[in-house]
Amino acid sequence: MKSVDLVIPCYNEERVLAESVEKLRAWCAEHLAAYKWRVVVADNASTDRTLAVAQELAANYPDDTGFIHLDRKGRGRALTTAWGQTDADAMCYMDVDLSTDVNMITPLLAGVLEEGYDIAYGSRVSKGSDIERSWKREINSRGYITFIKLLFWTKASDYQCGFKAMTREAAGAILPHVRDGEWFWDTELLIIAEKGRWKLKEVPVRWVEDPDSRVKFPQDIIKMGSRLVKLRFRRGLPRRRGQGTGDRGQ
Repeated sequence: MKSVDLVIPCYNEERVLAESVEKLRAWCAEHLAAYKWRVVVADNASTDRTLAVAQELAANYPDDTGFIHLDRKGRGRALTTAWGQTDADAMCYMDVDLSTDVNMITPLLAGVLEEGYDIAYGSRVSKGSDIERSWKREINSRGYITFIKLLFWTKASDYQCGFKAMTREAAGAILPHVRDGEWFWDTELLIIAEKGRWKLKEVPVRWVEDPDSRVKFPQDIIKMGSRLVKLRFRRGLPRRRGQGTGDRGQ
């Protein structure tokens, strides 16, 4: 039986964590019977009771729920740690608010566990997606995607949706090259994967914007823009096995 870790990165989410984990566990029990699954809370330096809540959940459901704790803040850092230390066949993650409809987990995991893809990513802008978000966030997101395509000539349609899955083999090859420990982690991961010719599956999602989002506009967009430029000229990025070697992120 194939196995999967469903990771929820958290920073100061004591109010919603237990409810989200309970909802996710119930969904997995009903829909993921074909897999051995585990929910993992990845707490990154929370200063409230998030870690205590995660510990309580793991104690209440030891067969299918676990947690890790990092002393440094950063969603990307938490995901790299959680995905890097698991022995599951594949890993996926979603934001703690479950802003992406959990039913979209089915095609996401099918991509990496059944269909031969290395990475599957949720897209809020592809045909078939159904989203609710502010015009301000929509404009910022579209502009960010356009900037990426101009720099890298990539084809992925959404780089920052908090909804991705990856095989353990691909993670072992790609994650050591993902340097960012914060919000840019998602973008860096997909660009490295696409330029290295890993197989990517796009999954249209149903998504509702969280009004309590921690993303700051325009500060985070400006920061990620500068990191995109640096990535554009980075050498030594990995290639998928059988695709030869490359030395530039272009």
